[in-house]
Amino acid sequence: MVVGQGMVRIRTSMELWELHKHLDIVADIKEEKKRLECVGHVVRMDQGRTVKKKSESELEGSRRKGRPRLRWLELVEKDLQEMKVERLRQMAVDREEWVCVIREAKALRWP
Repeated sequence: MVVGQGMVRIRTSMELWELHKHLDIVADIKEEKKRLECVGHVVRMDQGRTVKKKSESELEGSRRKGRPRLRWLELVEKDLQEMKVERLRQMAVDREEWVCVIREAKALRWP
């Protein structure tokens, strides 16, 4: 809603479009939700699986000069920190609790 000149009116779709600079909100929601679903899947994997080993291993060597590239797991951890989720591994093991975390993320990100 816009308040101005003693009037209150609802914004038009075009004004909202310009305000959000043509962001694809639906795609952002789906991307964040998929990241959280994937990390839950990886946490629940058996220890012998290659993906599990790679995700839990420390990288060797050094990074290139300049700004470090964000890693996938760092993005997920950032999302969870914004939601104040601390027990990632314990919550991901319990599927029902993890589904609640994903729903909460969707609700917090885009009300």
